[in-house]
Amino acid sequence: MDNRTEVREFLSTRRAKISPEQAGVPLYGRRRVPGLRREEVARLAGVSTDYYTRLEKGNLSGASDSVLHGIAEALRLDEAERAHLFDLARAARAGGREPRRRPQPSVRPSIQRILDSMTTTAAFVRNGRLDVLASNALCRALYAPVFDDPSRAPNLARFNFLDPRSRDFYPDWEGSANTTVSILRTEAGRDPYDRALTELVGELATRSEAFRTRWAAHDVRLHRTGVKHFHHPVVGDLDVAFDAMELPAEPGLTLTAYTADPGTAAEEKFALLASWAATEERAAAVDG
Repeated sequence: MDNRTEVREFLSTRRAKISPEQAGVPLYGRRRVPGLRREEVARLAGVSTDYYTRLEKGNLSGASDSVLHGIAEALRLDEAERAHLFDLARAARAGGREPRRRPQPSVRPSIQRILDSMTTTAAFVRNGRLDVLASNALCRALYAPVFDDPSRAPNLARFNFLDPRSRDFYPDWEGSANTTVSILRTEAGRDPYDRALTELVGELATRSEAFRTRWAAHDVRLHRTGVKHFHHPVVGDLDVAFDAMELPAEPGLTLTAYTADPGTAAEEKFALLASWAATEERAAAVDG
């Protein structure tokens, strides 16, 4: 991915989102562009208009941390956007490199044992490209449509945009799609030279207009905790809490766990899913 293009489009889309009223900028005359003008961002950030213009055109390599902080404040960037800006600057300082294919990280047996011990929690480990690298039985039951193609490793982004079943599986499909693209966009800023990520983005952009539109928005987010909504083919509607935790000993990997509140219908449906998963696995063992 071209760093200069990424910088230019990220900064220009953030600038377009901030109204003069939000930034405390006086309004004079008619405005031809949405959001702030470049000279207004420059003034708020404490730099010259010429210098900010060069930065927004993609020349971020020489920007100091203090300048980046000033721009982040001027554009009212949230935590995820601020981290993304610094990731883009870090990549710019490293200079252009050819995309490289990284070896697929392996999940240590001890991590798999932790997953397997979580019998009332659906849990999996993923990388920044949303490849599912390890999971427990309840997760495989919860995400049954994602796991039902044995010829290919499960990938949550491909399922979201390329499998028509995802629109029924995710009741809030729009929200799920937005989150998926934001996670991939965040990862692209963190590791712009990951060839597998570049290929995945190219595949999704070629095959899905919904993905292309969202990718062009340059939105990023930190996906740490919240509530996930499912419409499962076996147990129906299911609302569960999720928590995502990075694995410090495995850089780039995240463990995500889904739990149901005690005494709720979701807890009962999780128990039903666990029973169904055990039945399916026993049947598979017999067939095998």
